[in-house]
Amino acid sequence: MQTDIDPRSLIGRKAFDRDGNKIGTVDEVYLDDATGVPEWAAVRTGLFSRDAFVPLEPSELVEDGLHVPYERALIKDAPDFGVGRHLSPEQELQLYRHYNIPLPPVPDHDFGHLAGQEDT
Repeated sequence: MQTDIDPRSLIGRKAFDRDGNKIGTVDEVYLDDATGVPEWAAVRTGLFSRDAFVPLEPSELVEDGLHVPYERALIKDAPDFGVGRHLSPEQELQLYRHYNIPLPPVPDHDFGHLAGQEDT
């Protein structure tokens, strides 16, 4: 995904699966703690549904919304950690495994704080 995108501009955008089917609306964006680069989005999958975490890389932001290169069933089966909280390294590992994404190099920091949220 483009790294110069303001993560707050993703919130409220529609999200689509690899076949172009709408999967929901972006609820939250989670940043890498060290780099500040957007890494994950929580997508609300329905009015009374839960949030599904999706990787922002290799997703693409286009005019109509966020296009996630995974099938709908895989996205809907993603681990649900609730929104509004920091993702722990263990939770991020679960997401990497779920999407079969190669693990990044082991950093010297925590992952996954919310855009605009300060650590206390």
